[in-house]
Amino acid sequence: MAVDRSRLARDNRQICIQMERMANYYLAASDVTGVQAQMLLYILRHSKTGVSVTDLHQISGYSKATISNLVKRLREKGYIRVEACETDDRRRLLFGTEKGRRIQALLVSSIRKVENSLYRGLSAEELSTLDHLQKRMLQNLMMFQTQSHKEASAT
Repeated sequence: MAVDRSRLARDNRQICIQMERMANYYLAASDVTGVQAQMLLYILRHSKTGVSVTDLHQISGYSKATISNLVKRLREKGYIRVEACETDDRRRLLFGTEKGRRIQALLVSSIRKVENSLYRGLSAEELSTLDHLQKRMLQNLMMFQTQSHKEASAT
């Protein structure tokens, strides 16, 4: 029986959409979205050294414009602060605030609930296989990105 590869791609997209909806549901009592929660947690975990917009872009895969908008919202809400980098005046670093730390447990709990729902009933072996396959798919896509950058540079 042939696998419908288009359906697999659509299912992956639906999984992402449903995860975001569920995270937003669990975070409804706060004033952050699921995506904001993920980025805020990353910033809070790295608050000793600070995180740049470029760092968030690279770890998340979101565009720099999207990250900049997200950072702006988190800053307006008082969850993060921005400071100039001591070693590079052009670079700005993001740090969590006390207000951000106060909701950290809620963020972790909400994301854990989403993950528990997503992976419910999967064995350790199935999760390991899924992890391996996802990494391979991401590598395939990264190879395309690298190749398209090379082609664009050559023209």
